[in-house]
Amino acid sequence: MLFDNTDFDYEISLFKIPGNNFLDNNREDKFLTPEEGFMRGNLEKGTFIPYNQYTYFKLKPENERERMLLKLMAYSFAINDLNLYLDLNPNDMAVFDKFKKYAKELNDLEIEYIKKFGPIVVCETDGANFDWIKNPWPWDNLGGSMYV
Repeated sequence: MLFDNTDFDYEISLFKIPGNNFLDNNREDKFLTPEEGFMRGNLEKGTFIPYNQYTYFKLKPENERERMLLKLMAYSFAINDLNLYLDLNPNDMAVFDKFKKYAKELNDLEIEYIKKFGPIVVCETDGANFDWIKNPWPWDNLGGSMYV
């Protein structure tokens, strides 16, 4: 056969590529905050490579509702990104602890948001009544069709 010759001894491994740090288990300090990771699109430090000199910009919420929604999106993103990391590194307990911490913070934020501004998705309710259809909708107050 073509590859029966065992005269060569090549070991190819992704874990030995210079500059990668797959084997580094002390990764807790290598992650950005959920907000910064959300803006960059990746929670891991050092992995944001701008395309053609473009870069991200910070979003500036104009009110409490927008601030809370941005924070909800950031924590949701962080949980998903850490989930991907934990799929490849299931024994990294420091990152798993960070994952659990962010999941709890996201849950607490969702509860606070629902109490202040109403449901985020149709199945959420405070138990008293069906608030999903409650007016005004965001575009009713702000005018235009910027949210449609």
